[in-house]
Amino acid sequence: MMNRRFFVSALAASAAAREAPVRTAKVVKLFQSPEGHPNALEATPEGLWVGEQTTDNAYLLDWKTGKARKKVETESSNTSGIAYGGGFLWMAANGKAIGRDPKPTDAKSGEVVKVDPATGKTLARYPMPGGGGVHGILYVDGTLWLTCLKMKKLCQVDARDFRVIREIPVHLGRAHGLAWQPPAIWVMHSTDYVVHKLDAKDGTLLEQIKLTKDKDPDPHGMDMYKGKLYYCDAGIAPGGVDTKSPGAGYICRIDL
Repeated sequence: MMNRRFFVSALAASAAAREAPVRTAKVVKLFQSPEGHPNALEATPEGLWVGEQTTDNAYLLDWKTGKARKKVETESSNTSGIAYGGGFLWMAANGKAIGRDPKPTDAKSGEVVKVDPATGKTLARYPMPGGGGVHGILYVDGTLWLTCLKMKKLCQVDARDFRVIREIPVHLGRAHGLAWQPPAIWVMHSTDYVVHKLDAKDGTLLEQIKLTKDKDPDPHGMDMYKGKLYYCDAGIAPGGVDTKSPGAGYICRIDL
């Protein structure tokens, strides 16, 4: 029965992908992150927050120059997502550290770390709904959207207590960066080099943006600012492998 359900679900996802409009992206490399391993982005009017994957530092970068306006040392680990909202930084700690020595505060599995942006102090830690890892994280009106990798869903939780409000399916694997464009949510699928626009109510696939593999920088974290999508190339593949990507370390903008 499980195999049959999986087969039916796969067929439905395939049909949705065929029906949803497809656009091809033109990717513009803007500037490199301070440490060269950006795996998480959060767009704000004050600047672009970047989460570095190996050191787990968060930087607020100037939109025009890419220079660091602020640095926050956090107790995240294998940082794979970052959000800012409610006066806090929210770091997606995707398990044990990558590229540095372990620390006692490192996550054993996927966690969200609530951080004081002024001091870097950890204020709370929340396990992922359903367990497993986490990539993208997005703050929207007192809630957080999370890529719940084990469940292959996006989960919306109350930022106060992590009570699950809504779950919607994703249509491909390795969901990464998230961006909010109500009533839709954009999802970067890193392995497939495609961005999906989903109905935030039920996960219906509305639109697709195709990147070009072996040409465009490797996609990881993502967000939207003033109607444009931005993403970053961490230069690190699953398992901590160096991708040798020519776009490694870059923050990019998607033009359509």
